[in-house]
Amino acid sequence: MLALRLARGSRPLVLLRRLLVAAASAGVGFLLLSALAHALAHPGDPSGSVLRLVWCLVPLAAAVHFAVAVARTDPGTRPRGGLSAVGLGPARLAALAAATTAVAATLGSALALLFFLHLRGDLTGLPFDGAAAELLAAGRPLPTPAALTLLALPPLAATAAAVLALRRRAAADPAAAVEPPGPGVMPGGLPWGCALTAAGLAIGTYAAGTASGGDVPLPGDLGADPAGVLTGWAVTATGLAVAGPALTHAAGRLLQLAGPGAVRLLAGRVLMAEARRIGRPLGVVCAVAAAVIAAVTLAGEGSRPFGPLTGLGATLVIACTTATLLVTVAEARDLRTGVRTDLRRLGAPASALRAAAALRVLALLAVFAPLTWAVATLAAVPLRG
Repeated sequence: MLALRLARGSRPLVLLRRLLVAAASAGVGFLLLSALAHALAHPGDPSGSVLRLVWCLVPLAAAVHFAVAVARTDPGTRPRGGLSAVGLGPARLAALAAATTAVAATLGSALALLFFLHLRGDLTGLPFDGAAAELLAAGRPLPTPAALTLLALPPLAATAAAVLALRRRAAADPAAAVEPPGPGVMPGGLPWGCALTAAGLAIGTYAAGTASGGDVPLPGDLGADPAGVLTGWAVTATGLAVAGPALTHAAGRLLQLAGPGAVRLLAGRVLMAEARRIGRPLGVVCAVAAAVIAAVTLAGEGSRPFGPLTGLGATLVIACTTATLLVTVAEARDLRTGVRTDLRRLGAPASALRAAAALRVLALLAVFAPLTWAVATLAAVPLRG
């Protein structure tokens, strides 16, 4: 009840973020139910049904990542003076945030079920009744236990991930209070990130070279082993996420080369200080953008266009990863409110702060855009054969 009361009293922007979590959960739930419908309509093709279910893990991971970012930036999860005295310490606040995440994700799963039944034609009285009856196996009864199990995956995964992330943050905050990390220290992970990215590209290349023309095609008929390509992209995305903080820190250092002025110095120091916070979402967005570029390149070379469910999954992944980055950037901006206030009190013009923000964006583009293009090119080469 306390979680519901906090949700009702939240600011409009916070409520919008929670509604977006519900929308992401609804999209993932609909994809999971669509995989179940394929299994019902094609009982003789279990491998194809398993493939569709496995592909649903990608948008599920993106939705969970977004839900965790929203839970981390929820104002109600930040410890405040006096709350511990009434039993709302860090652990209790983490539990409340997880409960709020569970409510939003469960709402999304319920909406997915209603929309799925409506498009199947099981629910009537609304526009587009049974519009996708053939695609969603309307002629076969829907097994209720299987459907509820699949719909429970997004809320359970999002809630568990939110609890782990908030507890880890609560444990890191006392450590940072004792010994705050300096902005000049580069985050670790760059060698591991490079190794994982190279391994992921190698896995994708091997899968494309040894299983082209297999009997289970990728969505869009890209002509490769889907399990191998999916594993390769997962490893590649993990590598880019691991290397993201170090690359963001390096972008901040680039801004401070060759005798920087006040604006370049400010922009570089902010990037270095926020590298650990925004680096991983940037790496994930880099991986998703590389996958989109590779897919568009291959589609333009003669592959058949993607189907509606594949398009929905791709849209969910792109939207969730982009929204995660934006939410993380907004969180970092809120945490810099006191610094901006102090700079304005010292006489820093607003134009200088805007110029520093623009320089940060340009520096990140200078580092991540060539990396994204290189990964996309290397990933698309073996799939052209």
